[in-house]
Amino acid sequence: MPEPTDERGVREVKSAARTVGLLELLAERGDRPARLQELADALGVPRSSMYALLQTLIGRGWVRTDVTGSLYGIGIHALLTGTSYLDSDPRVRAVRPYLDEASQALGETVHMGRLDGADVAYLATRESHEYLRTISRVGRRLPAHVGALGKALLAERPDEELPEGPYAPATPRTHTHRDALAADLARTRARGYSVDREEGVLGIVGFGFALRYDVPAQDAISCSVPVVRLNPAHEDRIITVMREIRAKIEATTPGGGAGAPHWR
Repeated sequence: MPEPTDERGVREVKSAARTVGLLELLAERGDRPARLQELADALGVPRSSMYALLQTLIGRGWVRTDVTGSLYGIGIHALLTGTSYLDSDPRVRAVRPYLDEASQALGETVHMGRLDGADVAYLATRESHEYLRTISRVGRRLPAHVGALGKALLAERPDEELPEGPYAPATPRTHTHRDALAADLARTRARGYSVDREEGVLGIVGFGFALRYDVPAQDAISCSVPVVRLNPAHEDRIITVMREIRAKIEATTPGGGAGAPHWR
């Protein structure tokens, strides 16, 4: 069987792909450590090869193990690398002060996220002190169809790019069929922002705003508020403030100039 290639016809390096696959698998498991055989089976790698790979990554801080040497989890170097990504991204740095401004003005939780395939990765969050933490923290990935950030970004793209579905539900209110999601995205385009009414988390309503310094937009901001604290006047205030914040971000955030890398 030929080795996989990318869009430029470059062959995939098997050992690198195996390493990345292992790290992604451990990251997805979160606080559920894995055993050697589980990892070998999940990635289709011989047990001896998986053991050698794990030991190499433990030595470099990318994987950690318990005192018995039988359980494995993601290591601290993954955090350090992720932090470096956030610190090196000029758009994340530029948006953070405006998230502070929005959070202070509204007293609610605000997020910045970036589309990554079929998911949204959360890059920055400012938490409200008024209610318990939501599931959306920095570094978390959520399917784009379930939340305000993702729907704001999907609405920037033609419906033909939507997967056929059905989609996995996060709550009983999640859109699980393509036609329902497409209708929601049409409403998002008409009003200029997305609304997530308990589709991602029960009890939480979100309002999402695409940041159009890229075409199509890759980043978005959102405001999340508990249903019990939301009334028409507060909703209007959220929309007004978040529109103003979006305008400020788009006016000041770099779009890539001479000498600046344009990341794919």
